[in-house]
Amino acid sequence: MTQKRRAVVICPGRGTYNRQELGYLTHYHQSHQASELLSRFDQTRQSVGLTSLTALDTAPLFKSREHLEALNAAPLIYSCSFLDYQALNTESLDVVAVTGNSMGWYTALACAGAITPEQGLELVTQMAKLTSGEDLGGQLIYPLVDEQWRPSVEHIARVQALLAEPVAEAQRLHRSIVFGGYVVLAGSHQAIQRAQAALPKVEDKFPLVLPGHNAFHTPLMQAASQRGFDYFSVNEFSAPELPLVDGTGRIWSPKGTQASALRDYTLGHQVTETYDFSAAVRVAVREFAPDVLILLGPGTTMGGAVAQTLIPMGWRAIWSKSDFAAVQQSQPVIWAMGLETQRALAVADESSK
Repeated sequence: MTQKRRAVVICPGRGTYNRQELGYLTHYHQSHQASELLSRFDQTRQSVGLTSLTALDTAPLFKSREHLEALNAAPLIYSCSFLDYQALNTESLDVVAVTGNSMGWYTALACAGAITPEQGLELVTQMAKLTSGEDLGGQLIYPLVDEQWRPSVEHIARVQALLAEPVAEAQRLHRSIVFGGYVVLAGSHQAIQRAQAALPKVEDKFPLVLPGHNAFHTPLMQAASQRGFDYFSVNEFSAPELPLVDGTGRIWSPKGTQASALRDYTLGHQVTETYDFSAAVRVAVREFAPDVLILLGPGTTMGGAVAQTLIPMGWRAIWSKSDFAAVQQSQPVIWAMGLETQRALAVADESSK
């Protein structure tokens, strides 16, 4: 019998269902198992007056106002990711840990069995609703690496200086997400405008304001956090069936997790404090020694950030962007399920389900 590959599964955050992902559910998830679960998701949404995920995914045109709206985008991404997880070939893969980026933490909880698939849908939907609003600021992303994805002293110094500037609270910036070779900054609309003006242009693209995103993972989400605690009881959480790595790099093990503590982190720290995705990836790689890292869809935006996290570690002798490209060309160690060729390495024959 062929030995199974050890795999760490990584779930994507908001902003990964875009124009090019339209039709993702229809294209990849036609098996009986997937269709049955998606039907339940659709019925749940329609029962509260929300557009079904199937209708959104099969729309003839991608409409930013509709598809990127929080109550649609988050559940769409969650359903794509969770069904991708269910499609993994468990005959050849041994999933040893699950993690995610930002909203992907909620998906990771469902994949690891700490909440049910339906509870996962409710969690992403309600938290999308609670963390939305015109007065909740925004996010922008800025690179901290050079062209070879090695740390850039200059870029890092710019961001640190900006974060350290003494300013009024309304203009205060926060480190929202540590995302590989990038930092996501967040704050009020005034704060985001200040950052846009202060940070020099890089690649004619950055600083890049993330459309439809609020000041996630900052103190501006304190009220949303409290409402989350009011809405979700401890009874909706349980110890995971697989190890989880959170946005601080903490491991939640099946035998060592209290449901109350997992709820406290998910609705508390995870909502109002920095989400260190890079720390999650580093810990997952060091502690669980995977053969491959599997990035659930939709989208392919996590690949670069994961590689940029691995480069300072020299994992698999990857010390630069060129090294990473060479490894991926010869024997991929990161499999993005949003890419056809890499997806084929990870999935089972869905027609038999």
